[in-house]
Amino acid sequence: MEPLTAGAIAIGTVIATKALEKTGEKVGESLWDKTGKFLVTLKKHSPHTVVAIEKAPEQPLDYGKAVLEVELAAKAHPEVNQSMQELIAAAQAVEKSQHPYAPAFIQNIQKAINAAQNQTIDQRGSIFNI
Repeated sequence: MEPLTAGAIAIGTVIATKALEKTGEKVGESLWDKTGKFLVTLKKHSPHTVVAIEKAPEQPLDYGKAVLEVELAAKAHPEVNQSMQELIAAAQAVEKSQHPYAPAFIQNIQKAINAAQNQTIDQRGSIFNI
C-alpha cells in the first residue's frame, strides 16, 4: 500500500468512525479502540493535525495536507506508524465484514482517499452520507 493511501485510510477511518458514532451506530470495539489509540499517538507528535481531523466534517479539512502530516509523523515516529497500521488493519477487517455499517464506512474512507489524492477538494462541498 502506498503511503498516501495509508494516511488517507487512517484519516478516513477516524472520520467515518466519528460519523457513525454520531448517528448512534456502534462500530466494532476493536475499530473504536484503534481509532482512539491512533489519535492519542498522533496528538503527541502532530497535535494540530488531530485538532483538524476531529473538527471534520463540521469544518473543512484539507485532506492533502492532513495526509502528508500523518505520513510525516508516521515516518518520523515508529509508534505513530504502528498505530496507523493497526487502525488500517481494523478498517480493512470492517471492510471485509458483513456488518450493516460497512458500506457507509467504506464509502467515507473512499471519499477521504479521493480527496487526499486530488488535494484540492474543499470538504464544504462534500457530503458524508451515513
